[in-house]
Amino acid sequence: MIKDIQQEIIRLKKEKDICILAHCYQSPEILEVADFTGDSFALSVEASKVENRTVIMCGVRFMAETVKILSPGKTVFLANPSAGCPMAEMMDKEVISIVKEQYPDYTVVAYINTTSDLKTVCDVCVTSSSALKICSKVDNTNILFIPDCNLGDWISKQLPEKNFKLLNGGCPTHARMSVNDVKSAKQKHPDALFLVHPECTPDVVELADYVGSTTGIMDFAKKSSEKEFIIGTENSIVTHLQMACPDKFFYPLSKDCICHNMKATTLVDVLNCCKGVSGEEIILDENTYKGARKCIDEMIRLG
Repeated sequence: MIKDIQQEIIRLKKEKDICILAHCYQSPEILEVADFTGDSFALSVEASKVENRTVIMCGVRFMAETVKILSPGKTVFLANPSAGCPMAEMMDKEVISIVKEQYPDYTVVAYINTTSDLKTVCDVCVTSSSALKICSKVDNTNILFIPDCNLGDWISKQLPEKNFKLLNGGCPTHARMSVNDVKSAKQKHPDALFLVHPECTPDVVELADYVGSTTGIMDFAKKSSEKEFIIGTENSIVTHLQMACPDKFFYPLSKDCICHNMKATTLVDVLNCCKGVSGEEIILDENTYKGARKCIDEMIRLG
């Protein structure tokens, strides 16, 4: 039955000239019908290059908004309208505008995991893989990093010449993992390398053998000569790595590291979105588009 649904999705996307994007936290059956898979910003860039006039994002809302920002002339759908991101939604434009008044001499650096509306009052965007490089190039010693204080802390420790101001925000899924989880996993798998996402808390990150973005973790594990790995990010990555490298062993740091928003999108959601009977079209007003695009363009300019 899964194969039948997949074949119908493939037929419809060809018939209707649809490009399907799937974040790597999506399930394997969705990744198999996607035109591009990977991290959120990379997917948005790929979507901007294709000729397809319609794009479906299998991910969460801020990701679909980023696709629309980079491809304003295309019709962009979020496959499951309920798929949000707690981190992206925990700070808004009004709150950060007030904080900016308190710290007027700070450059506001926004993680890509923010709403398009919030990006309009920020100076530059970063991804987890580009944050260190972009922050090092910001022409200001003072940086207000939002919303993820864990990623901000990791970057700040590598840039002691910069003065970072961090707010209390972050990813609930990654923050759920603890030092005790690391100790327990290491006890069970003493020969395994520990690979972690910088959205985890600082005490967990300090214990890692490698720290990097989701795709960074996957690339490291695939290229490594080691055979065992403890994965400190969303547990779907364990599944994907097991399938990509069946000769290696991958263990979740915690069975509770599940992003329920990412899991909200199902293969049938993708099918119905292709049919035009579900999903939500992403609409951004001109001021939001221009303001958010400026923030992203500055990231691109800085490398």
